[in-house]
Parts: sequence; C-alpha cells; structure tokens
Amino acid sequence: MSKQVTLLKIYAGKDALWKGKHLYQALLFLLKDAGLAGVTVSRGIEGFGQRKAVHAARLLDLSADLPMVIECVDFSDNIEAVLPEIQVMVPKGLILTTDVLVHNEQLLSVGLGDTMEEECHVAEL
Repeated sequence: MSKQVTLLKIYAGKDALWKGKHLYQALLFLLKDAGLAGVTVSRGIEGFGQRKAVHAARLLDLSADLPMVIECVDFSDNIEAVLPEIQVMVPKGLILTTDVLVHNEQLLSVGLGDTMEEECHVAEL
C-alpha cells in the first residue's frame, strides 16, 4: 500500500543566516513548530550553484560555504501552509516540492507525524 505525499527540499548555504541563527536551523524549527512530520538536514560535501563556483569539503578548507539540504515529507496541505514563510526566509536558495509515494505501511497506518519523536535533536558538525 502506498500514499502520495509531498517532498520539500530546500538548498541553502551553510553560512546563510536568518535573524542571527543558521538558516538551516531556523528552517528546522519552523517546520517542527508547524507540526510537519519530520525534517532531515544534510550537509553537501561538494557542489556548485548559479555562479558555477565549486564548493568542496577539503581537509584544509573546512570553512567553505557548502550547501545544506533541508528535506521534509508530509501531506501537501501541511507543506503548502508553510511555503510562504519559507520563501521569505530563503530568497537566494532553491526551494523544491515534488509528489512522492510513501511505501512504509507502518507510517501510513498511524499517520506520518504520529511515529516521529517529540524532541528535536540538533548536532553541530
């Protein structure tokens, strides 16, 4: 059994800020406070953007502004409700949504958000 949901992906620089916080952390807590099912933040190891400048994680260059990817899967209505605020927070990043299928029957039987932990864990890398 499968269920169609929406995948939200946001790409922003590691050093991007929002009101004095790292943008990726501000987005994580925005999505958590909005009650979305779950959020994963990943750091890219190498990539380039619109300006075609390659950013890479190298042992001698740990300060590179690498891409951060914030991913969230939830029902379309829940994602659409927070998109206007995300668009204000991420004027230069890339915001994507796409319809995807969830194939995990356990998540579908209780609802996406019901199996997620109550507490938000943030680890500084």
